[in-house]
Amino acid sequence: MVVFACAGNIAAQSRPPGSRNSRRVATGVKPAERADVARFRKRVEAALSAAGPDKGMWGVLVTDAATGEVLYERNAGNYFTPASDAKLFTTALALATLGPDYRIRTAIATSGTLDANGLLDGDLVLIGRGDANLSNRTFPYEKKVERDGPPGKVLAELADAVAARGVKEINGDVLADDSLFQPERFPSGWTIDDMLWPYGAAVSAIAVNDNTFTIELRPGALAGDPATYALDPGLDFYTIENLIRTGPRGSEEKLAVARDPGSRLIRVSGTMPVDGPPRKLTIAIEEPAEYAATLLARLLDSRGIHVRGAARARHAGDAALSSASHPAENILAEHMSLPLAEDIRLTNKNSENLHAELLLLLAAHEKSGATSYEEAEKFAADFFKTAGIADGDVVLSDGSGLSRRDLVTPRAIVQMLRYASVQPWGELYRSSLPVAGEDGTLTDRMKGTAAARRVFAKTGTIDHVNSLSGYATTVGGEHLIFSILGNNNNLHAQAANSAIDAIAVAMVEELGPQPATKRKK
Repeated sequence: MVVFACAGNIAAQSRPPGSRNSRRVATGVKPAERADVARFRKRVEAALSAAGPDKGMWGVLVTDAATGEVLYERNAGNYFTPASDAKLFTTALALATLGPDYRIRTAIATSGTLDANGLLDGDLVLIGRGDANLSNRTFPYEKKVERDGPPGKVLAELADAVAARGVKEINGDVLADDSLFQPERFPSGWTIDDMLWPYGAAVSAIAVNDNTFTIELRPGALAGDPATYALDPGLDFYTIENLIRTGPRGSEEKLAVARDPGSRLIRVSGTMPVDGPPRKLTIAIEEPAEYAATLLARLLDSRGIHVRGAARARHAGDAALSSASHPAENILAEHMSLPLAEDIRLTNKNSENLHAELLLLLAAHEKSGATSYEEAEKFAADFFKTAGIADGDVVLSDGSGLSRRDLVTPRAIVQMLRYASVQPWGELYRSSLPVAGEDGTLTDRMKGTAAARRVFAKTGTIDHVNSLSGYATTVGGEHLIFSILGNNNNLHAQAANSAIDAIAVAMVEELGPQPATKRKK
């Protein structure tokens, strides 16, 4: 186990008498740059001055994990859009305030009465409490996401439990209640393009299958035939307008998907070659609670439970929602989440945006009663001060980093990583980050280099933004905390990541003591 023994703000880091920096204060003479730092600096400058990266803006900060000494910095106090490196703040906040063992209880309840014949006189209510894993995902997370069973697996288990209670008919509606949080589906700074895809799925206290569904497309038997499609789950919640045609054998596949905001019409168009493989498109759901209610009603019906009423949602602020009408009461079924630590690992390894948003809202709600993003942001800002981050160094509008309004400094990220490293949950936090060349979003990066298995870091990518921040151990055994943020890069993600990876490899190879080599006889 690697333990990073460090604490406090970088600028205010105390050092023992006689250390390098204390001599600088005493004499006013700047010491010569360490040879290893000089070599590293040269490689960083080469990577960032190459054609492509040279047109972007870069912030880099590398520090000694044990002492807090700044080994290299470039624009470390400037603002950058962090992309998913924002999750470093959110997951640390969740671990610090909720704890690794925190669990979420999702329930099906009713304020009605159930008679001996199985008639439930009243509404059946699915009460969402922010569990992001009401899905068929298997845990623990290893090197990638694994699935087992249908996407509505947890809802199906809850429906089974309702049937086991003897419910045969519901004289009322099937409700999905996500009133724990205000109905703010999309945080400030998300774009209209995000709303269609899984990374931009709507935020809700009810999150079934990550608030997504899939469309599987298959070419027709003959050129000119329409393609076919199937939905999973197989609900008619959305109307699919299928304009895809089958092209000649060996022709190019071209597919497009469109949905207007607020619409339940999804248009798929383009061509698929007659001999082409099926394609799965994962689509984000804009109305998660309404969708969950529809799916639950279908699952109840398939178990022989007749629902006389409608499937609908109940949100915070609804006129009918009051202490008198809220289903206080009779719990018919429950689902307990896995410990928070499991979701932290998934969120950081796989960079799950919806999960990060729910972690932010849950922590703020549990500890301060917050129900909105505005309140959650204030709660988070107070936590960042507690973690030793300088006032104004973090400006976040969401928990995932998808917002284009997010701004952080490399200095703030390194301080958050430093703070986390000395907490009781610090090793859990570090191990939740992707490992270079091994797992998560770093599976295919830095393989076969000195950085493989020596860099534990969070990746970040949105348009014109690429980032990597975390912990590293050099080949000589020195422990580092670092942040690399790139903005305004008109590069393909792979090219931008190559520049970042070059810096990470140089960091591991050059900094700190060099491994001993055998002398020639």
